[in-house]
Formats: sequence, C-alpha cells, structure tokens
Amino acid sequence: MKDFLDNKVLVTGGAGFIGSHLVKRLVKAGAEVTVIVKYKSIFDCIRLSQVWDNINVIEADLRNIDSVIQLRSSYFDYIFHLAAYNHVGDSFIHFQEALQSNLISTANIFEYGPDYGRFIYTATSEVYGYQDSVPFKEENMPFPLSPYAIGKYSGELYAKMKAFQEDKKEIICIRPFNTFGPYQSERAIIPEIIIKCLRGSPIHTTEGKQTREFNFVENIVDGFLLAAKTDNIPSGSINIGSGEEIAIRSLVTKIHELCDSKSELKIGVLKDRPTEIWRMKADNVRAEKYLEWVPKIPFEKGLGLTINWFKKFVHLYFDGELKEL
Repeated sequence: MKDFLDNKVLVTGGAGFIGSHLVKRLVKAGAEVTVIVKYKSIFDCIRLSQVWDNINVIEADLRNIDSVIQLRSSYFDYIFHLAAYNHVGDSFIHFQEALQSNLISTANIFEYGPDYGRFIYTATSEVYGYQDSVPFKEENMPFPLSPYAIGKYSGELYAKMKAFQEDKKEIICIRPFNTFGPYQSERAIIPEIIIKCLRGSPIHTTEGKQTREFNFVENIVDGFLLAAKTDNIPSGSINIGSGEEIAIRSLVTKIHELCDSKSELKIGVLKDRPTEIWRMKADNVRAEKYLEWVPKIPFEKGLGLTINWFKKFVHLYFDGELKEL
C-alpha cells in the first residue's frame, strides 16, 4: 500500500473511536489531515490529544448546511466520512438525531461540502439485520432493524447515487463489523464489560445466545487505508470483518476471566431486544480479493491489549487524580 505523503485528507468524526485511530495513522503516514469535530476543544476531543498540534481542526455540525458550506472551496485527495450517531439501542429513543446525523449529514457533505478525489463512506454491518444465512455477503438484501441502521443504509444509498451520477468521482462504501480497542466509549459492550470487571461491579446480561464478531480497531483502520489507496475497486459495498463470531455469553465470561475479576455475573436477567439479530458474521472474500485485507491482530491478542489499556484508564479516571477534581 502506498503511503499518504503530501495527500490532503479530510476525516469527519475524527474525534470518535475509529476516526481518532484513523487520524493518528494518517498523520504517521505523512498526510496533511483536516478533522471535522463538533467542538474545537481538546477537552471534547481527548482522543486526538497526541496529534492535536499536527492536524487542522474545523468545528462544524454536518447536519447544518451553514456549517458545512465553509468547506465548499476546499479540495481533498481523500475524504473519510465517519461522523455518525452510532448507538444502536439508543437510536430508538433518539431516532431524529440518528436519522439526521447518519443521512442528512451525509447528503449535506456531498451537496454542500468540499471537492475530492476519492470518498470513503462508512456504512455498518447493522444494515444486514435479519438474514436467512450467515456469513453476511455484500450482495445480500439489507434489512436494517434500528433507526441507526436505517440512517446508515440511507447514507450508503445516497453515496452510491452520487457515485452513479459523478463519473469522475470515486466513492467507496465499506461496512465495518463490530470494532473494539483503546479509547472506545463504555456505551459499547466490550469496554462496558471490561470496566465493570476491573471495578468489581455486577454484570447484568441477557442469556447471551446471540453472536457477534469483534474486530480490533487497528485491523479495521487497515481496511480504511486500503480502501483509500487500492486502485480499481469494483462498485458495490465491501465488508471489513474477520468472519469469526462469538456468543455474547462467551465474550462476557472470557473478559471476566482475562480481567481476573470478582464481579458477580448475572447472565440471563435481562430481556432480549425485540429486534435482536441472533447471528452476525462477515463474509470477507471481497475485502481479501480486492483490498488484499486480512486481520493482522487476532481477537484474543487485541482483547488483551484493550484490557491493558483500560486498566490504566480505570486507574486514572476512577482511582487517580481526576477523581478528586
């Protein structure tokens, strides 16, 4: 893969979990990186603190045309669009925000945003929803089952419409499967369970029969970078996922064991979601064929690295100086 030396790159949602890891890799690869954030403050964008002085930070709300239009005269070799409302469960409550953030923001950046060479749209594995079989293949008919997934799939359709209309523009839609790693919010299951295990808090779950696959964030970022730099990618979406699934029950007990935790496990006390997807697993044939992407860091190694990072996080935020502020 070529590097990004002297390339101008825009990352929306660059202060988010995956976005911040991507920004750091781009800076390291020599790119001139511009990041769109909601608030131009290092306190709100703590994940970017290590590279804050090496990036151009723009405060903008992509749902607002007046905010987006400030970028209209700019040009970027690559745009990575990761800005989104990203919580599946909460999107049922905050459905307006989910739809506005995931669809309207995408339309706004296409219609009122900057010019570009290649646009990488971040879709999601959640667009598959109910499927008759696994692994999920890109040609499967999507069946999104949450406002989050509907908004993301709508944004993907908008991106593909623009790709069809703009002959000279390259638009790539990738569908990352569940991602985990350092700096992830505890609203996601892996950091939530890790933090509870490290603090000795009780853990309440469903029976945990549903399966998911979990991909270490650096593997997912590899997929993003390859999607930007690989030539002759065919039209259509590309899954970025390992194709290895694990039952949530097994995930919880594995984290509990690796943390050597004394937390009480209360598995089966919560009800399943009415729209639960019981199996989720990627077919990654297209990613391997066209991007030459395969996950480099195995799941258990990534989980160990993540637990070690959260041990420092828990000490700092719950046991250290910040507790006294």
